[in-house]
Amino acid sequence: MPKRVLTGRVVSDKMDKTVTVLVERRVMHPLYKKFIRRSKKYAAHDEANLCREGDTVSIQECPPISKRKTWMVVARNGEPVGEGVKA
Repeated sequence: MPKRVLTGRVVSDKMDKTVTVLVERRVMHPLYKKFIRRSKKYAAHDEANLCREGDTVSIQECPPISKRKTWMVVARNGEPVGEGVKA
C-alpha cells in the first residue's frame, strides 16, 4: 500500500528534530454545498532541523517514531530533503 503524502505549512519548529505542520483541506458542506476549510496539525520528523516557521513542506507516512510522530518531512519549499520518497 502506498504511503500517504500531505502538503502543509510549518507552524512550529521549537522542538528538536520535530516540526508541527498545519494541513488544510477543502470539503463540501453536505447541506449548503459550500466549500469549507478543515485543518489538522501533524507532528513530523525533521532529522536535520532544516525547516523553519512558514515553510511549505510535504510530509509522508512512516513507522511510528514516538507516541505522536508518524510522519516524516520529505520536501521543503519544493526541494527533496534527506531520505524521503524513493522514485
